[in-house]
Amino acid sequence: MITVEQLVKDKVNQEVWSVTPHTTVIDTLHLLAEKSIGAVLVMDGERLVGVFSERDYARKGIVQGRKAKSTPVAEVMTPRVYTVSLDMNIQDCMQLMTQRKIRHLPVLDDGKVVGVLSIGDIVMAMIQEQGHHIEFLEQYITGI
Repeated sequence: MITVEQLVKDKVNQEVWSVTPHTTVIDTLHLLAEKSIGAVLVMDGERLVGVFSERDYARKGIVQGRKAKSTPVAEVMTPRVYTVSLDMNIQDCMQLMTQRKIRHLPVLDDGKVVGVLSIGDIVMAMIQEQGHHIEFLEQYITGI
C-alpha cells in the first residue's frame, strides 16, 4: 500500500501554496490561476487555519454577494480542515475525501504542514498501485 509519505516524496510539484487570512479573495484567485491549482492553504504563521478553494469562492463569495477585491479570504475559507499524516496510506486518504466530500488534504508531520494531496494525486496513486497488483498477478499466473 502506498503511504502518504511516499506520495508526498514522489510528487512532481511539492510546493505548498498558501495565503494569510487577511489576503483578499481576488489576490488568492490570482494565485490559484497563476499556479493552476484548485485550492490553497490559509496559514497564520506556521499554523494551518483553513483551506480556500474555487468551490469556497463560488458558494460563499459570489453567491452571497461578497466582493473579491475587498473580502479577506478568512471570510470565505473552509475553517474545518481535515488533514492526514505521513504514516497513513492512500486508501485512508480516499476514504476521508469521499466521506467528507473534499478534494484537498494537507499533510502534517508533527503539526507542521509538509505537503498537500489532491484528489487527482490519490486517484493516480491508486491506479499505479492497481497496475502493480495486476502485473504481479499476471506474473504469478504465467509463472514468469
